[in-house]
Amino acid sequence: MANNKIQQASWHSRSIEDSLTALQVSSNGLRQQQAEQRLREYGINRLPEAAPHSALKRLLLQFHNILIYVLLGSAAITALLGHWIDTGVILAVVVVNALIGFVQEGKAEQAMDAIRHLLAQRANVIRDGERQTIDGEQLVPGDIVLLEAGDKVPADLRLVTAHGVSIQEAILTGESVAVEKHVKPVAEKAALGDRTNMAFSGTLVASGQAKGVVVATGARTEIGRISGLLAEVQTLTTPLVTQMNIFAKWLTILILVVAGILLAFGYFVGHYPFADIFMAVVGLSVAAIPEGLPAVLSITMAIGVQAMAQRHAIVRRLPAIETIGAVSVICTDKTGTLTRNEMMVSSILTSQHRFAVEGSGYEPKGALKLNDAEITSGEHKALQELARAATLCNDASIRAHDGIWRVEGDPMEGALLAFAGKTDLDIRQLHAHWSRTDAIPFDAKHRFMATLNHDHEHHAFIFVKGAPERILAMCENQRQFDGGVEALNHDYWQQRVAEVATGGQRVLAFACKSVAVEHTVLEHSDVEGSLTLLGMVGLIDPPRAEAVAAIDECYRAGIAVKMITGDFSKTAAAIGQQIGLRDAEKVLTGADIDEMSDAELRESVLNCNVFARTSPEHKLRLVTALQSHGMTVAMTGDGVNDAPALKRADAGIAMGLKGSEAAKEAAELVLTDDNFASIVAAVREGRTVYDNLKKVISWTLPTSAGEAMTIIVALFIGMTLPITPIQILWINLITATTLGMALAFEPTEENTMRRPPRPRDEPLLGGELLWHIVLVSLLFVCGVFGVFQYALERHYSVELARTMALNTLVVMEIFHLFFIRNIYGTSLTWNAVRGTKVIWLVVFIVTVAQFAITYLPSLQAVFATESIPLWDGILIVAIGVALFIIIELEKQLRLVFKRMKSIQQHEGDRNGSASSS
Repeated sequence: MANNKIQQASWHSRSIEDSLTALQVSSNGLRQQQAEQRLREYGINRLPEAAPHSALKRLLLQFHNILIYVLLGSAAITALLGHWIDTGVILAVVVVNALIGFVQEGKAEQAMDAIRHLLAQRANVIRDGERQTIDGEQLVPGDIVLLEAGDKVPADLRLVTAHGVSIQEAILTGESVAVEKHVKPVAEKAALGDRTNMAFSGTLVASGQAKGVVVATGARTEIGRISGLLAEVQTLTTPLVTQMNIFAKWLTILILVVAGILLAFGYFVGHYPFADIFMAVVGLSVAAIPEGLPAVLSITMAIGVQAMAQRHAIVRRLPAIETIGAVSVICTDKTGTLTRNEMMVSSILTSQHRFAVEGSGYEPKGALKLNDAEITSGEHKALQELARAATLCNDASIRAHDGIWRVEGDPMEGALLAFAGKTDLDIRQLHAHWSRTDAIPFDAKHRFMATLNHDHEHHAFIFVKGAPERILAMCENQRQFDGGVEALNHDYWQQRVAEVATGGQRVLAFACKSVAVEHTVLEHSDVEGSLTLLGMVGLIDPPRAEAVAAIDECYRAGIAVKMITGDFSKTAAAIGQQIGLRDAEKVLTGADIDEMSDAELRESVLNCNVFARTSPEHKLRLVTALQSHGMTVAMTGDGVNDAPALKRADAGIAMGLKGSEAAKEAAELVLTDDNFASIVAAVREGRTVYDNLKKVISWTLPTSAGEAMTIIVALFIGMTLPITPIQILWINLITATTLGMALAFEPTEENTMRRPPRPRDEPLLGGELLWHIVLVSLLFVCGVFGVFQYALERHYSVELARTMALNTLVVMEIFHLFFIRNIYGTSLTWNAVRGTKVIWLVVFIVTVAQFAITYLPSLQAVFATESIPLWDGILIVAIGVALFIIIELEKQLRLVFKRMKSIQQHEGDRNGSASSS
């Protein structure tokens, strides 16, 4: 028996006999010798482990970044200058960044480990005609496995017998309801959730008993295939990391080119001594390199991590915090994300009315409504009878734990008990009054469950629940509004069932029959064709109430929302409409996706927001198709089936409460409250973090460029340097680690969630930022040289002139900081002027530091400074005010121009639409 024969077989489409023959096994199971031979052939039933990177290699990879190389070069230059403190600061920045990356990203391989833990530890098998309990890893294709309620399926099985079996497959398909199993063959192209004669490895048996033959073990199982997909999926780099790499590369090239030109010009044209011109070029390089930028960026993201944690979103990988702010489309799972992953009775059908039921989860509290008017169950005897049948023909129980109502048993039966509680039925008293004498357990063959109950007043009733079409076939009449009986109206009930099912609800029918008190044994003949139909209930996994508002906010923020689920298309469409998804009635299924080429899927994915009956491959294809349009994709999920797509997405978001460990390990963010609304809060925080990162860069680059331009201009015109290299190092040390860091604490700007998402390929250095760098650099040069020249004309010493130039540069940086705090609006507001506590703290620190090196004799000797007269100090502050006024006026003119351009474009689009119509 060839290895690939088993691997490629479509077992769900084969008959039992054909499957057993192909696997060369009988009902007595394998012989021990056969099992040992197959174990050697197929290997143990365990998912393969990928060889992990060594800790040293992962640590060294953190240094493989061009900006880090620039920083190391900067450290070498400062060491040549003998400034060991600055060298130590720069090296500390490099090491801290590497350690953060090492800790945050060092757990990537754990996603595979989390899946491996899902495999069953032990298995009950038949070997040599006898029942045995063996280690789950010893299972081989052909083994006959016995399953019962509560068991974890140890391998992929083709079921041979099934008695009332239902299996919880949410980790693979996303369906919240356990799937009923039978043994009949299904279509070869049946979706994973429709292979009702298969039991898949890692799923849980909810009820019944079954026997199955192993058809796949280890990596060849469905869960193993997902594990393989996860290993193959490449994690995309974040937009900021990509942009920083591009920026660092070009910055490095620019600095080296400019430094080389200046070195050649100064030595060959200016005839400076080589040592002097070399040290001047080193000063230029130090001024141009924003060595504090990576540290401030990391601190900004770390602050964002804390803010997100307060909003129930845990960031597992640091760069992901800015990615979530760039998200343009959220692909969300349905079960447990948009819905509660809890069944609830939503509709009640009687022979006269359709009632609506409200409530939350399994809590037995909620309103009953008829035509939008609240009613009591006492007004309608049919409701009380239906609640009694739902309670007595039931094997589940519900109870509150720490204020949360949970179900023990089948979720659908738990929902029925919650409904009974909403009718004010005392469930405990009912069970005490009625005792169960006999029962017919649910079986997929006959599709109903029946109980025989006796009360203390010598009454006996048979209560039956099951599939509507099956119960209708067993009834001869129906309960009337007043409790009487009338002939069964098949057309009425079929129409009602179709209405409820179209809304995505699963329908259960209830019937009863009065029998003699001496009747103590329940037979199938007792329920065939002689029942009275009481009514029906429609059950649904209810949407989260907060999901509606969250999706609406996503739309207002320009973010598309797409629901990708393994559930049925009608259910998916119904939930989509309830939560406010646009065009939710249009649904693409996994079968539809299979028939599409990648090019066709690329087109379709933009026009459809609901995808049903999807597999892990479908989710991967959908995420990839959206990314091909340049979109930044967030994927939410909680099951093992979501893990590959979570890893592939730009921002994978796992559910923390009900999510599997595999999903959490594959994701960049984990929601601690499983609340879709928390995603919106995370997006808002992510946008704030990116805004603050942009503010840091917009403040740092013009500052560094201004310092560098000062040296360049001085060298080219052959004049004395207005600021010495050690003073430049001082500015970089005191301002980059204080003023720049203050921007990391900036609050969210107004209308942050009214702006469209930024394009994925938006450059870090856009046209506006480049223009701002040029403008501010020129103003910095004018201010520094103006003050320096002013001092020399006043016959001040070169040291005092340099001190004034140094303080002018710092003052301009402070005023530039207040300007850059509001990059999307005006800085001339009370809130903008008032600033934040952090802003005023760092301004105070910088001011004290500048006063210290300017007026303390001990520091004057180190930095070659002199005390500045009072009026000259006021002049320096006035230069800072002038800088602020000039750049604020320029920003206002730019904003007015953009608004006018936007209005003109909007009018042009409107006129174009009118002419075309």
